[in-house]
Amino acid sequence: MLKKLQKENMGTSNLGWLESRFHFSFSNYYNPKNMCFGVLRVLNDDIIHTTSGFDMHPHENVEIITYVINGELTHKDSLGNIETLTRGDIQYLSAGDGIYHSEYNKNKSLDLRLLQIWIIPPKVGLPRLYGSNKFEEIQRKNKFLNIVSGQNGTADIKIHQDINIYVSQLDSDKNLDFHIEENRQVYFVQIEGKSDINGLVLNNGDAVEIINEKQINIKALENSHFLFIEMAKV
Repeated sequence: MLKKLQKENMGTSNLGWLESRFHFSFSNYYNPKNMCFGVLRVLNDDIIHTTSGFDMHPHENVEIITYVINGELTHKDSLGNIETLTRGDIQYLSAGDGIYHSEYNKNKSLDLRLLQIWIIPPKVGLPRLYGSNKFEEIQRKNKFLNIVSGQNGTADIKIHQDINIYVSQLDSDKNLDFHIEENRQVYFVQIEGKSDINGLVLNNGDAVEIINEKQINIKALENSHFLFIEMAKV
């Protein structure tokens, strides 16, 4: 079963310095029928305007993955980490029993667009983790790049929860197939361009919930950039 979620029907917010599209209930957008998808609790498509960002603030008992689409993200946290990430790079944070961090776009001319993903951990009070990885475009060009996995997975970035996150940039008219194991499900996000997913067309910003499918065929209807999260059904 595929359930398409059009970007026009998602929650939105505009704070001036920050424009957000909420895939699930978050901040001023509340929908009791749209709280999560499995262990995926938050997926925000954020645009942070120049010389602005999130001041130092706390999190606990959540696993946060940030995927940079365009621009420059400067991170600082209470563990002493400071770095700047760009297109295709990823940052992860398992907050455990508590961590403070800030996220800024310090660029004076370019907006920052990113996906912020919150995963529910398998239990509370897990050890705090922080890390990042910088990827080259060729690593995701016309193929799947596994950017995050659970502890038993094969991605360089490992979090506590049993998930896999894949990204790809697929040239127009190219195809990729992804096999879904039994009792697993997928949340698919069309970041840029347009794709056909098992006959369902997704435009820039759309998403689709994929349940009880054995395989998805992804065809780029134009140059396509997408991310999907594979997880256990709950």
